[in-house]
Amino acid sequence: MPRDEIFVTSKVAAEHKDYKSAAAGIDETLRKTGLDYLDMMIIHSPQPWKLVNQSDDRFIEGNREAWRALEDAYQAGKLRAIGVSNFLQEDIVSLWQTAAIKPMVNQVLCHISNTPLELIGFCVEKGMIMEAYSPVAHGEAMKNPQIVEMARKYGVTVPQLCIRYDIQLGMIVLPKTANPSYMKSNAEVDFDITEEDMQILKTVRHIANYGEHSFFPVFGGKL
Repeated sequence: MPRDEIFVTSKVAAEHKDYKSAAAGIDETLRKTGLDYLDMMIIHSPQPWKLVNQSDDRFIEGNREAWRALEDAYQAGKLRAIGVSNFLQEDIVSLWQTAAIKPMVNQVLCHISNTPLELIGFCVEKGMIMEAYSPVAHGEAMKNPQIVEMARKYGVTVPQLCIRYDIQLGMIVLPKTANPSYMKSNAEVDFDITEEDMQILKTVRHIANYGEHSFFPVFGGKL
């Protein structure tokens, strides 16, 4: 497959909060993948995983140093785009103050019942692209009667409804599957959710339990 038909994204490890380790991580990723460049590299989290949801420290200086490593790699042609992941508004503001190259993307948890509308609006105003991961809430959305009923109304699957929901929020959606048939189905989202139903979906009760995935820090767990 031609290289320009593949979009490769990787992440600076959440633990890399200094220039040296972040720069080394970028180079290691290029070495392991055997690529001359990555299409995008993002900082995985503003806090190291062991401290996510456990500390008030937002690692302002550490993120600035990791960002400086991304900027240098971008300038060197190793990366085509740079951004962040799981960054809240305060994290973006502090990074924005010293960044020579502004963050281009923020990749966040976003699905029906968990929609950070204020953060999305803030990032869009800054000219950032928003990406949504876990659009089906690691499958937990398929157990929600309100979401299931709405999908039935549109004659689509729950994953299709969830993906379309994020698309209509203006986000790039990142459903995850290794099943080719699911990949095909996930791409068949050529329908529109009415504005009325979008408002209903924005108010679906928060899915608080992510099942076997609940241990992930971004879901409130702790590695």
